[in-house]
Amino acid sequence: MSYVPHSDADRQAMLAEIGVEGVEELFVDVPEAVRYPEVKLPRPLSEMEILAELQAMSERNADLNHYACFLGAGAYDHFVPSVVGHVTGRSEFYTAYTPYQPEVSQGTLQSIFEYQSMVCALTGMEAANASHYDGATSMAEAVIMALAVGRGKRKKVVVAPTVHPEYRATVRTYTQGMGLTIVGDEAPHGEGVPPTSLLLLPPDLQSGAGAGLERLKALIDDDTACVIVQNPDFFGQLESPAALQALADAVHEAKALLIVSADPISLGLFKPPGEYGADIVVGEGQAMGNHPNFGGPYLGYFTCKQKHARKMAGRLIGQTVDSKGRRGFVMTLVAREQHIRRERATSNICTNEALVALAAGVYLAAMGKRGLRTVAELCYHKAHYAARQIGALEGFDVIGVRPFFKEFVVRCPMPVAELNKHLLEDWCIVGGYDLGRDYAGMENYMLLCVTEMNTQEEMDRLVKALWEVVS
Repeated sequence: MSYVPHSDADRQAMLAEIGVEGVEELFVDVPEAVRYPEVKLPRPLSEMEILAELQAMSERNADLNHYACFLGAGAYDHFVPSVVGHVTGRSEFYTAYTPYQPEVSQGTLQSIFEYQSMVCALTGMEAANASHYDGATSMAEAVIMALAVGRGKRKKVVVAPTVHPEYRATVRTYTQGMGLTIVGDEAPHGEGVPPTSLLLLPPDLQSGAGAGLERLKALIDDDTACVIVQNPDFFGQLESPAALQALADAVHEAKALLIVSADPISLGLFKPPGEYGADIVVGEGQAMGNHPNFGGPYLGYFTCKQKHARKMAGRLIGQTVDSKGRRGFVMTLVAREQHIRRERATSNICTNEALVALAAGVYLAAMGKRGLRTVAELCYHKAHYAARQIGALEGFDVIGVRPFFKEFVVRCPMPVAELNKHLLEDWCIVGGYDLGRDYAGMENYMLLCVTEMNTQEEMDRLVKALWEVVS
């Protein structure tokens, strides 16, 4: 039974107000023959039978507990310590709402503050929010922030073609109608791709360190609001800190901002963007304590220099003391929020990914500096082991001369879609990302990802599978 708060008199009054005599008149536009269809439900089942049926249905999924996964491209299979689920599963966290009242929200506020602090330490930045919906939206918000820092007078955005294709598309979606000029990732002429297409050939993957960055420098002028790069880039390749520092110097000389998108796991091993001149550092935080989960929820982390914090969107939590000198936590710079001044708000975010950010905070606290470095080292060395084995196969070539982290590009002797179909159906392997989906001319190029979760047996089985499929 269900509870309906309206009395018969209430219903009659509402019907009279709209000029009808009965509820049936509200459905006259629905053909009479289909108004009351017969619902053929299966026979009732016990709880035990239903659970067995649901279990059987779930077994049809190609989940990562039963399949080896070498798919990355923005979503990654990393180990999640058990403590993450134990903390995020507590009712005071997973049922918490926006902490507008600090006196009753200290636990939630502190958890967000601790997350922000650890993300700042990880990226080498001074301020962080908590948070955005995913890495793509955090990058789009970074562009909007850069425009605000420039007081809207600069209308040019320079973006590297090696930035994640979906991130670049999201930036364009967020900023459409703002009169921006977005350059740097246009399709090269003569490739059979319209100049405005987002399906682009990247710069030559065989180019040395800094070559792509030099092309970006040439596009910087007095109208440039920001320059966007990704490190490691979408293809897993790393730029040297020296080359990135040189780019940052050129960006700052033009009074623009440098936005860097970074894999947070890589920062356990490599120099953080804050130490080579980044003004805003963003990225996808799913790898920190969250499983891929068939597509979400994810987490866009966002950090910046302290002087730009007032222009930063998203929730910002600060630490203070009360009238008795006791430590406390509060929402900071709330005048930016849309519930305070809607017309002039910097942030129009009523909600965020606080629960996913909490998982990331628990993950970082559990792993610590040494644990995160160990994960990054395992990713690095395992990826290079797999690349060496695959590169030794006849017909397969590992593309790229620069160092890479946990992802690398392989040129295959057959279309990637066809190859992945065989890997999935015959070998229970989730293959790499088909780069032909986003870059014209790369239909036979696969982006493979190896993390600490991939065993040597799985990598050797992948090599054997690739060889047997093409043979």
